[in-house]
Amino acid sequence: MQTVVLVVHLILALSLIGVVLLQRSEGAGLLSGGGSMQRAPVSPLGRVTWGLAIAFIATSLTLTVIAARDSATGSVLDRLGTGDAAAPAEPGDDLLPPPAEGGDLLPPRAE
Repeated sequence: MQTVVLVVHLILALSLIGVVLLQRSEGAGLLSGGGSMQRAPVSPLGRVTWGLAIAFIATSLTLTVIAARDSATGSVLDRLGTGDAAAPAEPGDDLLPPPAEGGDLLPPRAE
């Protein structure tokens, strides 16, 4: 199910990109500074764009719901089998190198 929705989602994304690139530019848009903001009638290509955008959002929400349902069974670490990796480290673990042969924590001084 998830694979089918994902394939449809990718096809919609590519189609949406193609339809947007096919549309004619309406001019400078916000940069024109014109006082009157008139809306042009929606072209058939604009309607297709809206339809693809709505379908893209619907498949996005569907994929989110599917992912949330699948993740309710456990965390990613549970699936990897690293139960000990999630345990908190003790203070000072891996912060200092191992003690030298003499038992000192500090490296020997160069004289």
